[in-house]
Amino acid sequence: MRAVRQPEGSRSSSPLSGRDCLTLAEFCPQEIQHILDQAEKLKALRKSCTPFQPLSGKTLAMVFQKPSNRTRVSFEVGMYELGGHALPLSPQELQMGKRETPSDIGRVLARYSDAIMARVFDHEEIEELAIAAEVPVINGLSALHHPCQALADLLTVHEEFATLEDVKISYIGDGNNVAHSLAVGCALTRAKLTIAHPEGHAPDPSIMEQAARLGASPRLTQDPHEGATGAQVIYTDVWTSMGQENQAGERKKKFACYQVDEELMSTAAPDAIFLHCLPAHRGEEVTAGVIDGSQSRVFDQAENRLHAQKALLYLLLN
Repeated sequence: MRAVRQPEGSRSSSPLSGRDCLTLAEFCPQEIQHILDQAEKLKALRKSCTPFQPLSGKTLAMVFQKPSNRTRVSFEVGMYELGGHALPLSPQELQMGKRETPSDIGRVLARYSDAIMARVFDHEEIEELAIAAEVPVINGLSALHHPCQALADLLTVHEEFATLEDVKISYIGDGNNVAHSLAVGCALTRAKLTIAHPEGHAPDPSIMEQAARLGASPRLTQDPHEGATGAQVIYTDVWTSMGQENQAGERKKKFACYQVDEELMSTAAPDAIFLHCLPAHRGEEVTAGVIDGSQSRVFDQAENRLHAQKALLYLLLN
């Protein structure tokens, strides 16, 4: 069996030790690449069944305001595989913003745990929590950003094309938190991002300006076919996110021509792949034929949440 090289920094402190991850903009391009490199090494160790437990004795507090599937499982399994422990805290237990302020929760959890992951509604709450907590804070999702998803996305694209620089990525749909973090991640890795969105659903201009300062702002269009043409990656998300259920009917009408179907995929590059952050609504933003087809890398992408987050945890806590 081929020996798997241990991740860099396994015997010394990581240069990212003690840092927060709220948007990805906290990192420079070299640091983002370092996280992705470590993720690939940790993935190889897992595949070879080689134990690697540098976080033995460390605990991650997981704060949930929103329900979760991939976020909870990937972080909990990730901490276990790295030798640590993850403690899930439900909305009923914490009642953040109601029973107790984010800053008070941050101060208390920092006394008990080595890091905090929070999945929240308002981005301002995780910022407040991070300011107060004297341990690394990781954004598991907020209304404005989804950095851990973007790391998994970038890892998946890199695995497919062996590079990120100049890879043409087309995001089709709502200019939401996924689009925001993807924009930041692409700017830092020099991938070329296009966002095709309906009128009134463009990404936040301030985040697009931030992406421009970091490297390059995404190209914006309201034409999904223009956005998809020649792309090497076609990416979409649900039309109605959690907390927007009262807009579902209106959004279905407005987003109808933004469905990723076989015809739209045919306008992409011949080697194009399809991505979706899940959960997917088959028959709405994507057809079953696309998400289950040969070009889909959706479940590789979902798996990569585990590897990217393990790398992040390892580097922030080592």
